[in-house]
Amino acid sequence: MSEPQFSLSDYLSTVQEVIQITFNEPVWVKAEIRNLNIKGGHYYLELAEKDESTDKVIASCKGTIWKFIAQKMVLKFERESGVELSKDLNVLLKVRAKFDPQYGFSVNVEDIDSSYTLGDIARHYQQILERLTSEGLLNKNKLVPTPFDIQNVLVIAPENAAGLGDFKKDADALEKSDVCHFKYYSATFQGNTAAQSIITSLSNGLRQWATDFNTPPDLIVIIRGGGAVNDLAYLNDYELAALLAKRTVPIWVGIGHEKDRTILDEVANRSFDTPSKVISGIRNLIAERTQDVLDLFQTIKLLSQHQITAYQSQNDQYMRVIKTLAHGQINEANKSVDLMLSTLHYLAQQQIKLATNQVESLLRETLIQNPRTVMAKGYGIVRSEGKAIRSIQQISGDSIQVELQDGTIQANVTKVISNE
Repeated sequence: MSEPQFSLSDYLSTVQEVIQITFNEPVWVKAEIRNLNIKGGHYYLELAEKDESTDKVIASCKGTIWKFIAQKMVLKFERESGVELSKDLNVLLKVRAKFDPQYGFSVNVEDIDSSYTLGDIARHYQQILERLTSEGLLNKNKLVPTPFDIQNVLVIAPENAAGLGDFKKDADALEKSDVCHFKYYSATFQGNTAAQSIITSLSNGLRQWATDFNTPPDLIVIIRGGGAVNDLAYLNDYELAALLAKRTVPIWVGIGHEKDRTILDEVANRSFDTPSKVISGIRNLIAERTQDVLDLFQTIKLLSQHQITAYQSQNDQYMRVIKTLAHGQINEANKSVDLMLSTLHYLAQQQIKLATNQVESLLRETLIQNPRTVMAKGYGIVRSEGKAIRSIQQISGDSIQVELQDGTIQANVTKVISNE
């Protein structure tokens, strides 16, 4: 062959020289830390760049922070950013290219720009906020009213976390007193799977709840203890935030931090600094509601007493009016009765007087019509067979009797002459 031939070591050594000459000066490079290991004080990184539209890795290499600068560099980065140097961070690194014929290509990290990482986290956070706002989801759960009485709560938390233990101290006391009941479901709260883990845990919890209960929970609580800023950044996920925002049950969030907020704090119905403050909020609300009920009961009692007193006074007034009206009616009735009695007495006397006059008149007429009185005037009574007759048609037989005042004449009938 006419073309020159190299051994692999010679070829790679040449490449090494080219890289040393061409990339002798350090440069700033943007990359994502896909993995990080610490051995003997040295930081070994796997760096990558992803396509923004497909999230596919389009470039990668190894990086090293050597022990003699690692502690100072990392401490400076974490102090300035509040972010723990770990995998899944987007960083701006000052790197110097290195190529070794035996170990291949890598970069030595000489500095880290903390402001870039903070800016990347803030930019991602702001993008989610703007999307939730444009879709009308940011304040949707805040408008869901808190139930008057909190009896059943669904809790999502990391398994066996210290924050969960703090929460359960007071929650168990409420449970034991049969004041409020809690159902717990665990999820991972850091790493790339954090958001999906919470979504899955919440979905499973709500499905199980629908099987066990006839009504939805009064409250959904999402809690975790404190952590680094980049740990909290795993919770800044649009899909998780949208899911929570659309719930018709109030979402109370207690992430263990005081200065920094997550997107969950933005969409939650109420946000607390720690899990302990969440359970304190539940306990205080129950206490407030209980006091409200007692106050309302006392108010109802006072109003009832006032109403009873008012009605009693009104009733007494009505009784006095009724009594007065009744006395008036009775007096009027008595007057009417007296008048009627007087009238009846007068009318009775008049009737008696009239009847007396009529009786006297009838007596006089009766006396006048007495047969003996009539016969004394020259009249007589004609009888036929012993019966008094008033017509010739009543004569039976040949004889009649004529009774006069001083005796009776027995006569034979020889002739009857009619007055026709």
